[in-house]
Amino acid sequence: MNKQPRLMGLSQMRDIFASHFAEIRENIHFSNQLGIVNGDLRVFRLVMQQTPPFVINDHRFGIITRGEANVNFNLQDRRIAAGTLVYLGPGTIITPISFSDDLQIYGLALFADFPMPFHSSSATGSEGGGETWQMPSAFNGQVRDFQLPVADEDLMIARRIFDTLWTIVRQPDYHRPTVTALVAALMHHYDQLYHQQTDQQAQSRSHEQTIFDRFLQLVNQHCVQQHQLAYYASRLCLTQRYLGTVVRQASGMTAKDWIDRALVTHIKIELRHSDKPVTQISDELCFPNPAFFCKYFKRLTGVTPQHYRQHGIS
Repeated sequence: MNKQPRLMGLSQMRDIFASHFAEIRENIHFSNQLGIVNGDLRVFRLVMQQTPPFVINDHRFGIITRGEANVNFNLQDRRIAAGTLVYLGPGTIITPISFSDDLQIYGLALFADFPMPFHSSSATGSEGGGETWQMPSAFNGQVRDFQLPVADEDLMIARRIFDTLWTIVRQPDYHRPTVTALVAALMHHYDQLYHQQTDQQAQSRSHEQTIFDRFLQLVNQHCVQQHQLAYYASRLCLTQRYLGTVVRQASGMTAKDWIDRALVTHIKIELRHSDKPVTQISDELCFPNPAFFCKYFKRLTGVTPQHYRQHGIS
């Protein structure tokens, strides 16, 4: 039976850290508005000792600078490694699986009382009269979580914003509008990198779709003579493995399934709309012998060529 996720919000985290606060106080900041963990693995070990899965009700940001972890986010297993930016939104279900001993994460949590510098699309401004901006689209609720492997320069920008945040909140009476503005800068940085990655993925998918379309075109043209994936991979100047992967990702079917589908369709046309003997059809379709042809057709359709010619398939 699946376990019900436990809420891991502000009060729950405070309870977990309370008895260990003296050990971790130099690398942790918690208030009603935000929580910051300054790269201390002990904090994450304390969370791992609880019984997962967990669910959160706030926005959380992570910067992975060393080591790696295996975590299930929203029922999807993920491996996050050094050089990765992580975002977890409200409603995210988290099941930690494992992490390396050298894991280093810089984390930021924005709790319910944090004065977000953004307004919803229906709002006209902030209640306090301060300046607000439109919420970056990566955080408007349509995306629940994402993990971004980024370039060193982009990781360093995130670290510099985070380090400035950390320095400010450690002051006895820090300037809250500055913190809010820095959080906005961090969110915009994540948002830009998220859309940069999704745009690249869209371009990649478009390229893959082009390969898939060309593959189908070749199959329809040459399936009578060419039954093997190697031929189509060669025509497309791709490896068989890569072509097979692209076809499966684009269609949910294997490349061989598409070749077989096209070939069987052609066989059916010949059987139903010509008087050619099975031996002739087998020869014209480049099968090694009629026996192999009959076995092939029955394996894919459930009936022999003779039965299909006489009765079709219900």
